[in-house]
Amino acid sequence: MLPPLGTPILSWLVLLVSLFASSWANSDSIQQNFLQCLSRNLESPFPPTSIFSPTDSSFTSVLSSTAQNLRYLLPSVRKPELILLPPSETHVQTVVKCAKRFGIQLRVRSGGHDYEGVSFASEMVEPFVIIDMAWLRSVTVDVEGNAAWAEAGATIGELYYRISEKSNVHGFPAGLCTSLGVGGHFTGGAYGSLMRKYGLGVDNVLDARIVDANGKILNRESMGEDLFWAISGGGGGSFGIILAWKVRLVPVPATVSVFTVGKTLEQGLTKILYKWQKAAAKIDENLFIRVTVQPTGNKTLTGSFNALFLGKVDDLLQIMNLGFPELGLERKDCSEMSWIKSVLYLGGYPTGTDPQVLLQGKPLFKNYFKDKTDFLRNPIPEAAIKGIFGRMLEDDGSITFWTPYGGRMSQIPESQTPFPHRKGSLYNILYVATWEDGNVSEAKSIDWVRKLYNYMTPYVPNFPRGAYVNFRDFDLGMNKDGNTSFVRASAWGTKYFNNNFKRLVHIKTKADPDNFFLHEQSIPPFSVSHKNRKIRKRSGIP
Repeated sequence: MLPPLGTPILSWLVLLVSLFASSWANSDSIQQNFLQCLSRNLESPFPPTSIFSPTDSSFTSVLSSTAQNLRYLLPSVRKPELILLPPSETHVQTVVKCAKRFGIQLRVRSGGHDYEGVSFASEMVEPFVIIDMAWLRSVTVDVEGNAAWAEAGATIGELYYRISEKSNVHGFPAGLCTSLGVGGHFTGGAYGSLMRKYGLGVDNVLDARIVDANGKILNRESMGEDLFWAISGGGGGSFGIILAWKVRLVPVPATVSVFTVGKTLEQGLTKILYKWQKAAAKIDENLFIRVTVQPTGNKTLTGSFNALFLGKVDDLLQIMNLGFPELGLERKDCSEMSWIKSVLYLGGYPTGTDPQVLLQGKPLFKNYFKDKTDFLRNPIPEAAIKGIFGRMLEDDGSITFWTPYGGRMSQIPESQTPFPHRKGSLYNILYVATWEDGNVSEAKSIDWVRKLYNYMTPYVPNFPRGAYVNFRDFDLGMNKDGNTSFVRASAWGTKYFNNNFKRLVHIKTKADPDNFFLHEQSIPPFSVSHKNRKIRKRSGIP
């Protein structure tokens, strides 16, 4: 949305205010005061190209730019009243102060991968505004200091690439999907191909910069260890807005090995996956073997065994022959490459792709989907695996991802970060139903994935039945009115965080007692009060 040539910025802002105020339902003077508050409290105003309303021709493209789950872009889903792209930390700080003053609900987006659309959609009763961190994406790497700072709008792929520019023997343990936003990814834990060697991304976070509920910019020292602990795995959107993370780099060999081996049902996939359950979490911690299973037509399934080994092929073959011979890995299945090229390989990029593609920050896949997840502490019998496969053959859009734990993940205490799924967890299964035609197949596909989840009940721990907060699942419970009690929120909180949930609530109560930062599955304070916000909202007092 560009101003006419020659239009002064101040006049343009006044025009924006009038346009936005007239387009908002329930608008008395609150929204107008909000925008005026922004212009009054910023030395440098928001550029016209960084603020969008539904009346703008580019609004839809900006909203959909990083949205991974297309379900939350359908016309039936409520849209934000504004999308703001702050060009500086001060702009984020001012948005928080003004939004709190006038009772405006905020959603914060860094990558848009959240599976239930929390960062760019809302099922709550109040209008909302998106803060999109896409313009805050610098990455600074200090190889000598073994650390890097990454702003919230950078993607994991950008972080990986910037590390590789400085060193071919340093890396970072985070997600396989390279378009994940740094800001939100670490707030839930961040697992990937180096997790069995070095733990989660959040296990390697050293510092952070956030805007808290009072609009203050804090680092680890000024926020205190409790709040730093909470943001480092306690889920996004509950405690503040992440501006940047400081992370610890980890050593990787100059040459690593990868492989992909596909097995169909006819080639013994069921028995091989049964053996994988017993081997993948106990095998050498330098080896990560993930399995993706999906229908491939003709009433069959294919399981794709994708792996990263921190070493050369000769050592890999020896480890596999001893620890997982059932896969039948051969030298021809394996390739040696640099760590940054293994990022592309595991991320699904075509062979020979230049690593600079990671700077584009674009997702390779977008779809309509619904997910559910489980953590397995014991191998399930072959009969149960057959039952999963039989159900997957009923839905062409079904996918399951089997991710091994063990290694370093079993050595880190459950309470070290809010992410609790540590010792005893053999692997995680992500069940996904996908479809391509919007509303048409939604009910059928969602019903399918729920039935598969119910089928798995006898085979998983149920007190609580664990779930991964970065794979959000509204079926576990949802807050729609902003007044969720501790007991109600426990329905999802204990599944995501186990015994750490109560500590998160204590920290929330201290850091954000008015529950300013909230969404459908946010951490609540023990006692929620919107009194101050409602008074401001009724009065419209600037």
